[in-house]
Amino acid sequence: MPAYFDSRHIAYRSPFGAVPAGTAVLFRICLPRSLRCTGGHLRLHKDNGETILHDLFWAGMEGTEWEWWDCHFAPAATDLYWYDFTLCTAQGELFLTHLPDGKAALSACEGSCWQLTVYAKDFATPDWLSGGVIYQVFPDRFAASGKPKTGVPADRRIHESWGEQPAWQPDPDGEIRNKDFFGGDLAGITEKIPYLKSLGVTCLYLNPIFESHSNHRYDTADYERIDPLLGDEADFRALCEAAKTAGIRVMLDGVFSHTGADSRYFNREQRYPLQGAVNTPDSPYRSWYHFRHWPDDYESWWGFNTLPEVQETAPAYLDYITGENGIVRRWIKAGAVGGFRLDVADELPDAFLDALYKAVKTEQPDAMVLGEVWEDASNKFAYGKRRRYVLGGQLDSVMNYPFRDAVLRFVTQGDTTQFFDTVLDIVEHYPPQVLRLLMNHIGTHDTERALTVLAGEPVRDRDRAWQAAQSLSATQRAAGLERLRLATAIQYCLPGVPSIYYGDEAGLEGYKDPFNRGCFPWGNTDEALTDWYRALGKLRKDCSALKEGRFVPIQGENGLLCFAREDAHSALLCAVNASGRAREVWLPPLWRDCTVTLGDAVNRDGVLQLPARSCGILWVDFNRFTQ
Repeated sequence: MPAYFDSRHIAYRSPFGAVPAGTAVLFRICLPRSLRCTGGHLRLHKDNGETILHDLFWAGMEGTEWEWWDCHFAPAATDLYWYDFTLCTAQGELFLTHLPDGKAALSACEGSCWQLTVYAKDFATPDWLSGGVIYQVFPDRFAASGKPKTGVPADRRIHESWGEQPAWQPDPDGEIRNKDFFGGDLAGITEKIPYLKSLGVTCLYLNPIFESHSNHRYDTADYERIDPLLGDEADFRALCEAAKTAGIRVMLDGVFSHTGADSRYFNREQRYPLQGAVNTPDSPYRSWYHFRHWPDDYESWWGFNTLPEVQETAPAYLDYITGENGIVRRWIKAGAVGGFRLDVADELPDAFLDALYKAVKTEQPDAMVLGEVWEDASNKFAYGKRRRYVLGGQLDSVMNYPFRDAVLRFVTQGDTTQFFDTVLDIVEHYPPQVLRLLMNHIGTHDTERALTVLAGEPVRDRDRAWQAAQSLSATQRAAGLERLRLATAIQYCLPGVPSIYYGDEAGLEGYKDPFNRGCFPWGNTDEALTDWYRALGKLRKDCSALKEGRFVPIQGENGLLCFAREDAHSALLCAVNASGRAREVWLPPLWRDCTVTLGDAVNRDGVLQLPARSCGILWVDFNRFTQ
């Protein structure tokens, strides 16, 4: 029996997914003749309350019992549309409404709508990251060169031993100040460039490196200076040059929604010359901040008074960050930087994002602007308005938390329905040039370590004391490593770019901050796991379908997942069995004679046999058929 409508199938909606403005989109619905439909409408709703109606026209029969109705709609400008269908039938007015799998339900009542994303015609994103691998480094904890430093503030506590547990208890005043450091630095990262290259890394994403007075450095003290414990500008330039030679670009963390209270701009602690916003009403930085009552009552990020919020569109601040001689353009020039990851991008106003994007692209057209957005960024509603992050002119792409949740849930619970619904929603909603550059992580500095999530007891609301005392048992760790291989097989094969959080590939564990920010265990790594990541990285480099190939669901049921990626030159099939028993996948014709490239599965006469908790990746290079 045909579906009434399926937004994910080109027989019903063509072209599939997000479209550039001006594109004519064909909508087709299939109805049983017994409804005695005499007409209907495609209804498109906009956030401003406007509704657009397009008549549906009879378009022929499907067999003897079903009939097609269709219409075209060509959106003229970038926007987000929500659509459904109304029908005039012998039963009265009926509706086709959206189901989670993209298909339609026939209903007497209005229901959920489908989404049509319309992006700018000229929207282009950088090519260099497509098909690559991102590696995220928390600079204080990755590698220490031992190089002497100058100008390091005396109030920083340096751990005596690399690899000790990060400080987690409140200080005598009951505050958690994140003032303990291990001494990781930029020169140390430079020394490890060959290691990153061996993993197939093409983009090195650094958590904040500008002068700050906490180990996470999200409380910027001076945007114009490298934090002295990390080194100096010469060390930064050397890192960028070494990375470039290895085919790796450096992406910086841009923290622009707030500064530190202990900064040259705010200067609450009076560490700097007395020109900060709290020091004098005549401060050049006074307009950056919103004081309810100067100098002690001010807006701060999520109520943390150590992080005063900036007014991003204040002319002085906007020029300082995005102007011709501003911070963004300065640091791109300093190290031929590959771009910026924007911290809390959904808290940055449109005018600021527009200006920053323009500044980045003016200085270096192929530099990345990647936003931290935790939800579906195509339809995010924040601060009273629908955001236009991925419609062109604001972000090239985003951190992909929806994929993370789908991958980890599938590996731990075997939920294939939720997995495919989540992935296909993103594939359908995002412009293809955004989709190909999604930062597909399964862990970051803001989440628990992937290995801990996959095998540890859920943290729920347990406190830091409980978290500090935890480590995986030998049995848990073995199970976690098994699941991590499955999670990363999926992660590396999905649309977008896989991102490794430093140390995940070495087997690091840890619950929430600060336990997820431990030191990289140099000399004590899980080499088998690291080699698995290397093999996945090589696959990313060799298989063109993993750059921009279309995503094709093949099978999903009870802990068994199978999908393909396909382009004009190659195809890849990824099958994962997260269940506790052996499973089989009857392979489509293309794959029946293929050997397994990675994983423990075996192809026997066109049947892929997967042991319990195993995976298999098959790859076909179409060029071999023409040689």
